[in-house]
Amino acid sequence: MAMLGKRRPTRQRTGVSGLQRRAHEAPAATTPAVETSVVIERLAHDGRGVAHAASGKTLFVEGALPGERVDMAVHRTRKRYDEAHVRELFEPAAERTVPPCVYYGQCGGCDLQHLVVEAQREHKRAVLVELLRREGIELPEPPGLLAGAPLGYRRRARLGVKVDAEGNVHLGFRARHTSRLVDIQGCEVLVPELAALIGPLRKLLTELEVPRLVGHLELITADSARVVVVRQLRDNGADLQRWRAFGEEHGVALACLLGREEPSLEWLGKTPALGYRLPGSEGELELGFAPGDFVQVNEQVNRELVATVRHWLAPVAGRRVLDLFAGIGNFGLPLAVDGATVTAAEGSPAMVARLQHNAGRNGLDIEALQLDLNDQAAVAALLARLSPEAVVLDPPRDGADAVCRALIERPVPRLVYIACDPATLARDAARLVHGGYRILRVTVADMFVHTSHLESLLLLEHDATQPSSQGA
Repeated sequence: MAMLGKRRPTRQRTGVSGLQRRAHEAPAATTPAVETSVVIERLAHDGRGVAHAASGKTLFVEGALPGERVDMAVHRTRKRYDEAHVRELFEPAAERTVPPCVYYGQCGGCDLQHLVVEAQREHKRAVLVELLRREGIELPEPPGLLAGAPLGYRRRARLGVKVDAEGNVHLGFRARHTSRLVDIQGCEVLVPELAALIGPLRKLLTELEVPRLVGHLELITADSARVVVVRQLRDNGADLQRWRAFGEEHGVALACLLGREEPSLEWLGKTPALGYRLPGSEGELELGFAPGDFVQVNEQVNRELVATVRHWLAPVAGRRVLDLFAGIGNFGLPLAVDGATVTAAEGSPAMVARLQHNAGRNGLDIEALQLDLNDQAAVAALLARLSPEAVVLDPPRDGADAVCRALIERPVPRLVYIACDPATLARDAARLVHGGYRILRVTVADMFVHTSHLESLLLLEHDATQPSSQGA
């Protein structure tokens, strides 16, 4: 209050307002600016390098490999560890390679491109072994490996769409740990027929009347069609007509997922027959699917997965097989071709209908059921009714806790567990082993090359049963 009634002294003009000046000033640091030279000891499960600061605190360093000496900077401080990134690489590891993608380090996907593919796969096998060992499980032999091409393998992807405050349209994938979109002109891991659509799609988005109504684009390739599914938040007749014209020009099947709360799928033109093939004993199986159905993104590795399950369970002719989390029949139908009496259970009524349709189109007679597979009592009742000689289990990332409990209550001679999350697999495997099952075989499937994500397969038998040892 000392200046009350007095004129303030004149300040020198700078031509910049106080608000502008503050906007140009460096933001206050949320964490101490720590920079240090460290040697990377190993890789964490998610592919980041692990080191220790002089204080002993654990550091997770993005983009660093074991044995490398790097100058790193901490960008996030946590209570038990810090997260950091490489500022300068002093001593590169022999396994380091030049990332094949120009968007490496920006895009949130394919974060292991700096590591040669062979070393990526060894890392994934080591992760699975370690996670099982933490649960007290020692494997009878090192994990096997199923792998395919390192690039051009992904037959499905979702691209984000965003219009910024200046009206610029952005198309791409999310940056790591953020919602920010990284604009891309191409993608090295997409199958070429989908990667070729990115440029034309970007051009079309800039020509739409209301591009803000587009939430994302789903790109899918099937054996006989390329599909683009447009997530359209609200109807716009002029823009939908532009999408129809795009589909006709580029030979693409166009669908619109229209509406905010409960979107409905509408095809902008002729509805395509989407499907893929799997080897059968005579000719090939044809499995149909629709946008939104779960389909493995790597066709080559999926074929190897199916072949491995068939080999591990052979011979199945005349035997009862229960396929849980059956999806559209990816595992159950090939086993039916091999002569098994297959019962397939799935939680989604729509997927059950698709499974029944796929069985019919291939001339196969299976029992398809809609069942809550998180209900232990329901699963146990199904096991009691069928008394299967083998179970195939392919759950989502949350695993199959209720199913595993039921399988301990009512054991089966043979069980194949296909997992997309190694941590939940290790948890469920430990429960099964403590419940009397024994692990016979383990294999890692490199479904998502250049990422830390891994699929895995376990073959187990129950000690109280006397299964045939064939196929092990």
